[in-house]
Amino acid sequence: MKRLPRTAAVLAAAAALVGTTALPALAAPPVVQRPTYRNPVSAGFADTFADPSVIRGKDGWWYAYGTSDPLREGSTTPAQIPVARSRDMATWTSVGEAFSAANRPSWAAPGAALWAPDIRYVDGQYRLYYVVTDTTLYDAKNQTGDSAVGMATAPTPAGPWTDSGAPVVAPRPGAAGAAANDFLWTFDPSAVTDGGRQYLFYGSYYGGIYVSELAADGRTTTGKATQVALDNKFEGAYVVRHGSYWYLFASTANCCAGPTTGYSVQVGRSKKITGPYVDAQGVSLTASRTGGTPVLNQNGNRWVGAGHNAVATDLAGRDWIVYHAIDRGDPYLNGTSGINQRPMLIDRLDWVDGWPAVRGGRGPSTGEQQGPAAGGRWSTDLTSGLPARWRTTGGWAQRTEQQSGGYVRSTGAASVVSARVGASARVEADLRSAGADQGLTLRSGSTTVRAVVDLEAGRLRLQERRGGKTVDASSTRLPQGYAADEWHSVALQVREGRASATVTQARLGDPVASTDLRVRKGSTVDRAGAFADGAGVDVDNLSALPVAKPVTRLAPTPVPDRLDRAASDSFTGKALAPGWSWVRKDPAATVTDGELRWPTEAADLTGTGNDAGVLLRDPGAGAWTVETKLTIDLGTDDVRNYQQAGLVAYVDDDQFVRLSHVAIFNTRQTELGHETPYAGGLSYGGTIVGPPARTTWLRLTHTVDQRNGEHELRGWTSRDGRTWVKGGVWTLPAGSDVKVGLVSHGGAGATARFGWFRVYR
Repeated sequence: MKRLPRTAAVLAAAAALVGTTALPALAAPPVVQRPTYRNPVSAGFADTFADPSVIRGKDGWWYAYGTSDPLREGSTTPAQIPVARSRDMATWTSVGEAFSAANRPSWAAPGAALWAPDIRYVDGQYRLYYVVTDTTLYDAKNQTGDSAVGMATAPTPAGPWTDSGAPVVAPRPGAAGAAANDFLWTFDPSAVTDGGRQYLFYGSYYGGIYVSELAADGRTTTGKATQVALDNKFEGAYVVRHGSYWYLFASTANCCAGPTTGYSVQVGRSKKITGPYVDAQGVSLTASRTGGTPVLNQNGNRWVGAGHNAVATDLAGRDWIVYHAIDRGDPYLNGTSGINQRPMLIDRLDWVDGWPAVRGGRGPSTGEQQGPAAGGRWSTDLTSGLPARWRTTGGWAQRTEQQSGGYVRSTGAASVVSARVGASARVEADLRSAGADQGLTLRSGSTTVRAVVDLEAGRLRLQERRGGKTVDASSTRLPQGYAADEWHSVALQVREGRASATVTQARLGDPVASTDLRVRKGSTVDRAGAFADGAGVDVDNLSALPVAKPVTRLAPTPVPDRLDRAASDSFTGKALAPGWSWVRKDPAATVTDGELRWPTEAADLTGTGNDAGVLLRDPGAGAWTVETKLTIDLGTDDVRNYQQAGLVAYVDDDQFVRLSHVAIFNTRQTELGHETPYAGGLSYGGTIVGPPARTTWLRLTHTVDQRNGEHELRGWTSRDGRTWVKGGVWTLPAGSDVKVGLVSHGGAGATARFGWFRVYR
């Protein structure tokens, strides 16, 4: 676009922004609005709201979209992609459903469900991607289960929604072909912007997760799809950029096993959006011994099965993870089976040493929590024009439209700035332009940092200016075809001598452009706001808040580490040390050459069969740790269901926690499984810990919850015996007589070699 002519008014406005013209002092320090909340945040409008996706609309509200389930206990009629909105991400109200009989996708079979929505905003248009579980495309062959990804568009986050008319990703026949009702699971779409290009992640356990580039209109994929996460391990992809990496969040384990649901979120990262993605141990998410660093897993409180996440950023720059979970005391929507009740939760998402962690590694919250920074004195959605406390230069005219509601438009060179913000500050606004440059500014004394959307040069510029002169700068290209006349979210942040500027479509962690700059550490930021270099610049949703203080350390997790030699066994003799006992002794288990060697039995503990051997000893009361070094050759890639070996915390055959290296179809995983009686039957589920190796170190830590007496068992794994991956928690009932020990079962054909068994207090 051609730059507008500069005038004396432009120069005067620029001079004011860099501090050469004094602005009157404004009274009162900023007030940051951070509401408190209690999970689940969807309780006000829904008992279940699974697979949530969240966006901040151009009208200043946050919107959430969920899978099509009945919203309340007692109801049996699914809401067709329910939609809710909130001013602060803490208190939500329903605004209806995305679909009805009038606009339901014509290519969806009559009984098809609509699942796992993903909301985006691209070039002035809201795009809602979703799963159709059964289409009409194979009706001539009477086939079912041919899931596909669809897309609808709307001018506002609340609709009205118009389906694109055909799948974005069509049904994908599996190995046996469509003739056998065999289709890969084309589930869980998530669209991402990388510069000026759009990508779609999709897939699930049957088939794996893939990424494809999208056409500019988002309605079709182009080119060859790339697999980024292995089948039989991951689903529910959500991708954001943080620093110099793309982070692939993906859910793992069973989503819907009632009180024993072990669903959780793991992550890998990559320099390229198309991968390869690796975890913190450097293990690929497509390896057979599958990688994945836990981000969100259950911690022993009421919540289990925490997963299928989205990520939202508040006005202070703090990230929040939005997800669903299950109350283990009320796991079903109606009765004791059927639809799992999965309400929406939010919690703080921290970044420690380059990796995400929920609440510093504490996991899902209960009780009152401090919520997102959602507003304050220097925050306005401009519904009624500019508040009087904001300082302006030049002219701003009030405007109104359907998409954003109220906003202001420059009538020439102009600026709007706040007063004091803090020692560090973040200023944001939605901006668009008919041709003039626009941007954001932060001033501290004589130093000003500016983010400039330079349309003539096609660049995002970040400048440090003192005394009216630029002393340092960085820049990056805006993408080809950058639609300056559509809303973009621009953010400028300065903290501890580092400035960053980003342009996004909708604040969803996928920047159109971003750049960083080292700047002079200053005192309190005394001016923050937006500016226009000419007429026709629109500004909306303007905020200036202190930057959120980052969490830089993980919360400590106690691990008893004083070796109890009397309770341990090094397997150095010709027989087991005293203190062991058997449930169903397996004579094939022998102590040989400093190891306990135990061929995997063609037996199991789960269900009512209960024919596997269990080798046990008493760990004693109080807090303790048990560890073993396990070598087992389960091979890779082939199907060896479900050979496994590992540790067990055992009450009886129907009440136990098991941590094992297990073959699950083509994958090898470390599963922390739990079986418990429920509703007259048995319920079993597992949560996944870190990546295994041929030799894997396994650990269970035990504490007793002083509030309710429950035994809490947390799983840990390591590939080298030094670096441990912390997993989730299962509980055993208060008053249980918990024994600990070893198991080796799930199918004949492998041999577990236990190097030792150690108890720590």
